[in-house]
Amino acid sequence: MNPNNNLESEPSLSTARVASWSQMFLPVVAAAILAALSWPVWRWLWQEWMGNEYYSHGVLIPAVAAFLIVQRIRNDEDFKWQWGATNVISLLVLMLGLVAFVYFVNNKAYYVASIVLIMLIGILIWAFGGKLATSKLIFPIAYLIFMVPLPFIERSTLPLAMFTGVCSSGLVQFLGIQLEVVGNAIKLPNANLVVGAQCSGINSLIALTALTALAAYIFEGPLWAKVLLTFAAIPLALISNILRVASLIYVAKNYGAESAFTFYHDYSGPIFFAVVLLFMYPIAKLLRFQNFRLNVI
Repeated sequence: MNPNNNLESEPSLSTARVASWSQMFLPVVAAAILAALSWPVWRWLWQEWMGNEYYSHGVLIPAVAAFLIVQRIRNDEDFKWQWGATNVISLLVLMLGLVAFVYFVNNKAYYVASIVLIMLIGILIWAFGGKLATSKLIFPIAYLIFMVPLPFIERSTLPLAMFTGVCSSGLVQFLGIQLEVVGNAIKLPNANLVVGAQCSGINSLIALTALTALAAYIFEGPLWAKVLLTFAAIPLALISNILRVASLIYVAKNYGAESAFTFYHDYSGPIFFAVVLLFMYPIAKLLRFQNFRLNVI
């Protein structure tokens, strides 16, 4: 009796394995198709990360998102894939998204195509993994937006640089240093400075926003506090950059333009960025954050 029962149980196990692989077939094929179609976008993103100083951090974002996804799947006891939950609506949305994606890629609208790609990743998980898996992975998927070099960012550098120049020069004038401001040029008695795009602080703003969004996700705390912590990066980055440029003017006035631009200009940026990161801790405490979720779920 026992040998027969064992023999009879084997086909059911084999059938279960075949059913499991059959359920995985379509998701794997769909993911492979998306990967092949998105190759031009990933190539463009890599070129931007390597050549665009405002988005040099972009190369880290997919790795961070992948880590968060793995941690969620490994540590969340409520997480589960619903491979059999595929419905017509999700497949229709996926097909429409693929058509839009191919259109933007063919027209070399890589900015838009990158955003559509992020949406397609979420739709793919929804279509084949179910709503529960999608809701659990929504943050890591949305976090990929920080890897996309948006076109309006570079266009905002000059206005932001002029704003920084006005605020910085006003601050040092308040402290007693005499200067003249003409557009984005600052004239000192012993030096002339130009607050260009490099002094806009946009790279620090983007990187700091990405870091605070990640910290808000990892911290334990209420949703309103997570939102406030993320958006706190914007004024903190602006204030930090204004103080940095003001200190640069001070160094140029007292030690000469050569000292200000050959040494201080290059090393002051990371220092001020680190100071801002230190300020995030008391802000997190003020917003009632408790502890890190070390398992990142």
